[in-house]
Amino acid sequence: MIYWHIFLAFFIPGIVGYGGGPASIPLVENEVVDRYGWLTVKEFSEVLAIGNALPGPIATKMAGYIGYDQGGILGAVVGIFATVAPSLILMIVLLGLLYRHKDSPKVKRMTNYIRPIIAVLLGVMTFNFFFTSYLDAGVWQTIFLIAASYLLLEKWKVHPAYVITVSLAYGGLFL
Repeated sequence: MIYWHIFLAFFIPGIVGYGGGPASIPLVENEVVDRYGWLTVKEFSEVLAIGNALPGPIATKMAGYIGYDQGGILGAVVGIFATVAPSLILMIVLLGLLYRHKDSPKVKRMTNYIRPIIAVLLGVMTFNFFFTSYLDAGVWQTIFLIAASYLLLEKWKVHPAYVITVSLAYGGLFL
């Protein structure tokens, strides 16, 4: 029964908490503190502080911690799944709807309008990464990383995950 309660405690805020993690925090607090009494307000605020200090979405970190605290590893898995399930279900439904109408002229027009926007956003992000790298690491380090990444990806067909890992290790060691 505890796993069902963990699921409900994080699924319901995920469904009704429009706006992401920060918007659903009061709803999670209501479930965890008031409804089930798993944590006190002070304990909840400490879990929230730890969740804010760590990288990544707040709600999933809190769900993992509270789920683990109440139901062990399976409780953590249930809590995290319950947090991401509303978005997952909605994405599956919307992608199914989009796939069903993929030949519609309206859907084709919509995707044609979105493609240039995505390209511009990726271009701006790439420029910002290069500019930040140039300022932080210097021109020679930036040129070296660009050239090495290009050769590894395009010439030697190394998987991108390995290139990213090696680049992170290089940055950690030398930058």
